Order: sequence, then structure tokens, then C-alpha cells
Amino acid sequence: MDDRERLKTEVSYFDPQRHPASPSRRRFLKSAGVSGLAVAAAPALSSVSYAGSPDDPDTQADAPPAEGQRRITLTVNGRREQLDVTPNVILLDALRHALQLTGTKKGCDHGQCGACTILVNGTSINSCLSLAVTHDGDEITTVEGLEKNGQQHPLQQAFLEYDAYQCGYCTSGQMMSALAILQDDDIGSSDADVREAMSGNICRCGAYKNIVAAIQSARGTMQGGNA
Repeated sequence: MDDRERLKTEVSYFDPQRHPASPSRRRFLKSAGVSGLAVAAAPALSSVSYAGSPDDPDTQADAPPAEGQRRITLTVNGRREQLDVTPNVILLDALRHALQLTGTKKGCDHGQCGACTILVNGTSINSCLSLAVTHDGDEITTVEGLEKNGQQHPLQQAFLEYDAYQCGYCTSGQMMSALAILQDDDIGSSDADVREAMSGNICRCGAYKNIVAAIQSARGTMQGGNA
């Protein structure tokens, strides 16, 4: 990953998608005259900053974590990274804002669409539902980690070959869920088994038939010893 020095800038953000300030809510607070309630209900600002890699002294942050932050170490796509995060930062935002790994998408933010799926210690999770501070020391794989030495993963090749995407927004989550399925011996290999296991990943374009075909094709390639 390039431009490590640039990533040392702390990113503070307020996500209006998760905390919408609708006109009706504003009218309620105004008419009720409960300014104290409004202050109490205001979400704390999330912040995350890149603190360098333990394996690269040149990237190490000069200062300790700011007040209210905690320094965590993640192994992301084979590289150890340190992040300074507030307790309310979700793993999805830590990856996207601090490490610029934007292949993992922010979709529903409620764990229902699967666009944010990644692997943590080999298990697929919805990264929008998991706090970054709970993953100190964990090994994380995002869609950017599928390619190895310039060679696409069989799943990436199969998704291209079988047109298993349209708008592409859900594709990274689909592939990460598919990888977890193909690595799990407890999940059957039939099309029905794949559809059931992939049911947590929504494709609003409706490319489900092609997605299943791509996964089954990748299964054959991986079992043939090419992955």
C-alpha cells in the first residue's frame, strides 16, 4: 500500500446514513423543547487514524493515541497494521477510512445486505456490525487480498467469466462470502446448498443465477489445485 504518510491524518466522521436528521425529528425536538434530550441523543463523533505498521518502523506514528482512542493491531491481507480508533468505530469504517481499502462496501449498515462481508480469522462476518476494537490481533482478509502476486483468485476470474455482476456494488461481498463457503467442508456443494449459504448477500440487479454458476466454476478450479 502506498502513501502511508498521508494516512496518518486522523479521520473524524459523522455518518448521516446511520443517524439521519429527518425534518420530522427536528420538528419534534423543536416543538418538545427538550434541548437536553437532543444533546444526550447526539452520537459521539467517530475517529480513526493510521498509526503505521509494526513491521515498517518508517511508518510508525510519533505520538501515542489521542485521548479517547485505543491503538489496535490488525493483520490485513497479510500485512500488520496499527490503527488508533475510538470505541464506536466499526470495522468497516476503519478499513475504508484508515487503510483506504474501499473494495469492501457500505450498504445497508444493518448487516442485511452482505456488501461489507470480509473474513476474520477465516470466518465471514458483516464488518458493519463489528467494532474495530474487538478485533485487536485478528487476521482480516478483504477483497483486495484475493489477488496474489498479480494473479487473480479463481473466484475473481469466475465472476468475470460468468458475468456474475451488473452494477458491481455487491460483488466484493459476494466473493468474500463465496470464499468462506468454498472453504467450509460443512456446507454442501449443490446449487441449492450454495444458494442457501449465500442468502445473506443481496444482489439488487438479480444476478443470482450467474453468481451461483461462478461459485461452482471456482470450486472446480480450486479443487483442481489452482488456488
